[in-house]
Amino acid sequence: MTDFDQLAAPGYPVFLGSEIQQPKPDKAFFHILPAPYEDSVSYGGGTKKGPSAILGASWQLETWDGKSEPCTQGIFTHPPVDLSGGAEQVIDNIAATTQKIIEHGGFPIALGGEHTVTYGIIKGLLAAGIDDFGVVQIDAHADLREAYEGNPYSHASVMKRIVDEDIPLFQLGIRALCKEEIKTRKTYGVHHLDADILVPKNIMQFDLPDDFPNKVFFTLDIDGMDPSIFPSTGTPVPGGLGWYQTLSLFESVVRQREIIGFDLMEFAPIEGFHAYEFSAAFLVYKMMGIVDRGKS
Repeated sequence: MTDFDQLAAPGYPVFLGSEIQQPKPDKAFFHILPAPYEDSVSYGGGTKKGPSAILGASWQLETWDGKSEPCTQGIFTHPPVDLSGGAEQVIDNIAATTQKIIEHGGFPIALGGEHTVTYGIIKGLLAAGIDDFGVVQIDAHADLREAYEGNPYSHASVMKRIVDEDIPLFQLGIRALCKEEIKTRKTYGVHHLDADILVPKNIMQFDLPDDFPNKVFFTLDIDGMDPSIFPSTGTPVPGGLGWYQTLSLFESVVRQREIIGFDLMEFAPIEGFHAYEFSAAFLVYKMMGIVDRGKS
């Protein structure tokens, strides 16, 4: 029982493939969607190599994440998204697979790629009939520009595309934004706890507003974390979140709301430095564990 076009990509690693057998899609709760899309990066590149690097490094993980074994819920890794066509076509391709994941009762986890990928996930959630949800974002940048260098689908504009869909947004860890984005925050009522508040006080949990939707998609740009932990990104900014702080903030959201999916964006592996690839894979798996334990 599946209407997915392809069950696996020959020669492409599957998440935790050294420890578990790739299940059929309808037998898996967690659905990994690699989206190695990179078109509008504005500083360093390499995000197109992120998904395969994370998947390959996941073969070095233990199934026990420190508290549980989220892999027992089933992890299915999809083939990389079709990148043919322009930005709008790629976004539609991401949306189509996301919609199928939701319709199969799965939990989407996208691996990017530049942050533009997240808009495709959001469009897929909407197409699947999920229309009352919010987005919580960890990032160094607000990504609220109407367009960047003339491109409305730039990685610097992805959150503007999302709030244009009337989706509530809560931003965490922002420390690089322009006057246009400050104005957009006010216009759209974007909630935020920026890095200058979170990091010096080492805040590990926070309260979402009472009127924030019960369902939440969580997007994590790797540059939201401090470059001392992840220099492996194209747009690093000092003063970011720590490892345990990031996981604790995510867990804080899971305790308050129903998580309907998450992503990890903008990871750009550095050749020869496997620690960052492993850390990114471990981060994804730790987040799976938090989601799994949060269900019960």
